[in-house]
Amino acid sequence: MSRSPHNRDERLQALLMPLLAIVTALILGGLLIIVSDLQVIAAFTRIPRQVAVPFTNPETEISLEEALWRHPNEVVIGDAVEVKGKQLRVVGDVRDATTQIGLDEARALYPELGPGVTIHFTFFQKPAVGLRAAWRAVRVAYVALFEGSIGNPRQMAQALAAWLRGDPSLLNRAFYPLSESLVTSTPYILTGLAVALGFRAGMFNIGAEGQYFVGGLTSVFVGYSLKGLPLWVHLPLTLLAGIVGGGLWGSIPGWLKAKTGGHEVINTIMMNYIAFALSDWLLNGPMMRPGGFRPISPEIEVSARLPRFFGGDIRFHAGFFLALVMALLVYWLLFKTTIGFELRTVGANPSAARYAGISLTRSMVLAMFLSGGLAGLAGANDITGLIYYMPNAFSAGYGFDSIALALLGRSHPLGVVLAALLFGTLRAGATRMQSVAQIPIDIISILQAMIIIFIAAPEIIRAIYRIKQRRAQEQPPEADIVEGVQA
Repeated sequence: MSRSPHNRDERLQALLMPLLAIVTALILGGLLIIVSDLQVIAAFTRIPRQVAVPFTNPETEISLEEALWRHPNEVVIGDAVEVKGKQLRVVGDVRDATTQIGLDEARALYPELGPGVTIHFTFFQKPAVGLRAAWRAVRVAYVALFEGSIGNPRQMAQALAAWLRGDPSLLNRAFYPLSESLVTSTPYILTGLAVALGFRAGMFNIGAEGQYFVGGLTSVFVGYSLKGLPLWVHLPLTLLAGIVGGGLWGSIPGWLKAKTGGHEVINTIMMNYIAFALSDWLLNGPMMRPGGFRPISPEIEVSARLPRFFGGDIRFHAGFFLALVMALLVYWLLFKTTIGFELRTVGANPSAARYAGISLTRSMVLAMFLSGGLAGLAGANDITGLIYYMPNAFSAGYGFDSIALALLGRSHPLGVVLAALLFGTLRAGATRMQSVAQIPIDIISILQAMIIIFIAAPEIIRAIYRIKQRRAQEQPPEADIVEGVQA
């Protein structure tokens, strides 16, 4: 059956809107970077500037332009580089942009000036100075974000070339940022799938954070208490413990919703606090590491650890591929099985589902068990693949961010994976952006929040980019129900 042009346009807009939301958030993030950069603020104010003196000592200094030609995207003013056996300091005409101005820029205002003279000027006299400083601040910040999350393309190409020649020594350093992005994305994928599956079944699971904690507790207990087992037995048992622990914890609000009508949002939030308190009590009591004073559990056995694929500082492990497999399984469950059809029917219209003979109680409890199991697997994944023990401060807020991920991914497994990769990339690159560009790491949280706002309120994006929305053709209510179930 061929699809109408109207449906094709709607699907195209559905793909375009998240991309435009991301682009718009990056533009607004650039404005925040500009107003938070002291050098940019200085460039827009009337303060004295000393005309900088170009470097004159080739034995100890090298110009920034020449250094960048030799080492693209790798050096900044003040760095030391080796040229022909000499250690040279990278300098520019402007050593301090807050107090100096380049000789060429100064002579554009006052042609007779020489080095060392102090002048005053405003943004309106020399707007290029302020605009250049603003562009530099945004460029440096986003380049640092890219290199901190993906890597330096030149270094990655050199590492691959060396690897093809039989020298793998450069791979770890070149691909470390990319590996960290994938590692950070892994719990995002699993917790995002957990919330998305609940949304599809009409259950608003706000308790993924608590289920993540419980999954970590049950998996770490199995991981360190069972000894002498082979890896092919111990590792699956440890992961299964996380799934069962998180699933049982999530099924409690599902049962309460089905039997008592208690709203799952309230119940899952309360279950979060119970999970945090339970974790704190266990790690300060029965599960505390023997001989220690910190609230951490014993380390799990080597036989309960997920394999890592590279040595050195690379933390990339098999859990990433496990998360992708779970995304495929969730897609298959939701869209290719009778159980998935029932869950989506309950989520689309509970009254129609009850009329069709579908058990709402079974569907609600099952949906929350599966949702909690995925969140628990995220906790078990981090235990078995990364840290090998359970600390008191276990989560970086994955369970709460997963709500935004499910919204950004439109509760579709593929969309959740892409959204998780985006969030993981932003988080992994935030530290380098802060250290290189001196930009507060909170900018990343603001970027994520703006992306979610634009996704949740698409009319803002349509108004900014003047995208017209075609009015849907009128159709009977039952057609809406069937279409919502099939989506």
